[in-house]
Amino acid sequence: MMKLEGALYPWRFRVVLALLAVMVGAIAWRIIDLQVVDHDFLKGQGDARSVRHVPIPAHRGLITDRNGEPLAVSTPVTTLWANGKELQAARDRWPALAAALGQEPKAFAQRLEQSAGREFMYLVRGLTPEQGEVVLDLKVPGVYAIEEFRRFYPAGEVTAHVVGFTDIDDRGREGVELAFDEWLAGVQGKRQVLKDRRGRLIKDVQVTQNAKAGKALALSIDLRLQYLAHRELRNALTEFGAKAGSLVILDVKTGEVLAMVNQPTYNPNNRRNLQPAMMRNRAMIDVFEPGSTVKPFSISAALQSGRWKPTDTVDVYPGTLQIGKYTIRDVSKNEGVLDLTGILIKSSNVGVSKIAFDIGAESIYSVMQQVGLGQDTGLGFPGERVGNLPNHRVWPKAETATLAYGYGLSVTAIQLAHAYSALANNGRSVPLTLTRADRSVAEGVQVIPESVARTVQGMLQQVVEAPGGVFRAKVPAYHVAGKSGTARKATVGSKGYTQNAYRSLFAGFAPISDPRIAMVVVIDEPSTGAYYGGLISAPVFGKVMAGTLRLMNIAPDNLLPPVEQATVATTTGQGVTR
Repeated sequence: MMKLEGALYPWRFRVVLALLAVMVGAIAWRIIDLQVVDHDFLKGQGDARSVRHVPIPAHRGLITDRNGEPLAVSTPVTTLWANGKELQAARDRWPALAAALGQEPKAFAQRLEQSAGREFMYLVRGLTPEQGEVVLDLKVPGVYAIEEFRRFYPAGEVTAHVVGFTDIDDRGREGVELAFDEWLAGVQGKRQVLKDRRGRLIKDVQVTQNAKAGKALALSIDLRLQYLAHRELRNALTEFGAKAGSLVILDVKTGEVLAMVNQPTYNPNNRRNLQPAMMRNRAMIDVFEPGSTVKPFSISAALQSGRWKPTDTVDVYPGTLQIGKYTIRDVSKNEGVLDLTGILIKSSNVGVSKIAFDIGAESIYSVMQQVGLGQDTGLGFPGERVGNLPNHRVWPKAETATLAYGYGLSVTAIQLAHAYSALANNGRSVPLTLTRADRSVAEGVQVIPESVARTVQGMLQQVVEAPGGVFRAKVPAYHVAGKSGTARKATVGSKGYTQNAYRSLFAGFAPISDPRIAMVVVIDEPSTGAYYGGLISAPVFGKVMAGTLRLMNIAPDNLLPPVEQATVATTTGQGVTR
């Protein structure tokens, strides 16, 4: 019967065979198509499920001082992460894992429970490679490691305000680290690996892109001077019970910032208990009225006007000057007639006010603006403030007087140091820089006539060395110049001043024969009774300037003659040490 049906319907059998042949041919063609002709599809599908690109961390560029001493370095660290889902299957290993991580078991278990549905969670970041290896050796399922870099700051709190710091993801957040973040940051590389569906590494295939390290940065800071300034400023704050302080050292020829320190400070390597006030780079952020430290620029304006000569005199008796409802007062009473040098030595507000009335406030404003007071320094430092140099269309007498002796304007310590560096550089203002300048002299702009600048240099030398001068700023074996200042602190949110709150200032430069170093010392709210700049800030200036000149190998210009040296040695019974 079967044979009969096959004979009766032979076409059905052939149709079935044909269909089977077509199906086999289609399958064969698809296999050939996928494996030979269009194999990229399957390869892409397979790669999508197993091939991963793991980032290769790149370390940030090294930050050094001008002599190559490291200020910020990147060290390799291990970050441990976990797959929360996988860890749920190894609950019995949680106590051992918590102990290896140094965490409290109960809190650690609670944290893992909350992350049970997550495929990625950080366990701990920033372990040393040795610490990470100890945890990985436990071979707890779902625990993995990532190689990263962490920033370390060898100088710690000494350079904290200049260098700044990075965050946990190695991005610049303060100081030079932020200002030069693009320069310092490296470019991550990529490594191709094979992983199974659980994320476990099967094979390290190849490096598809090499990591590119960040570029190194050499700062203008001299770490030796930074340590010296840090120590002396800290000692001064302790001695005088001051609230805060800043100290800036500049190279007047190149415009390099050789040191910049502030108190209080912080340790960038341990920021657990860091308070925001400690992070402020006060030398560039805090603005204040500079007081008598700007009188040399008022005198410069008078000499530049041609209406005044150094020998001209002003009668400052009786030490007060009434302008409407305002009374200008001198600290020294009954001085009588003073020449221009005497006005600076005695720091006479009355004398400099009378000069300002004669030459006009516009002349003084112009000089102050040219030397950089109340102007952007161009350093590009994060958070730097410009201050304020007022410019009235019509200058009332009261504002004219206060401008001349340093009130009614606001500056930063770095601006004041820049202004004095121009005066020290024979009237030529050089742009400031925080990076090392491989040059001995930088081009600048003549902002004060050279003859005027040299004359004022001599006057400021007398401010320190003349009888009755600021002798606490003297430096053995060197002629130095400078001016002290004492400014009342304005009350926040009002137009008045805080009772018994002062800033003690001293600004100067050395050596007089060929000025190289300019320095400004600002001490905020000394509380031991004395508050004048000549008593508080001048001694700090003298100590730091002495060390700076020695460390910078700057030749003395005030050595005693050989005969006098021998006399001193015989009298004291010992050799003379300079």
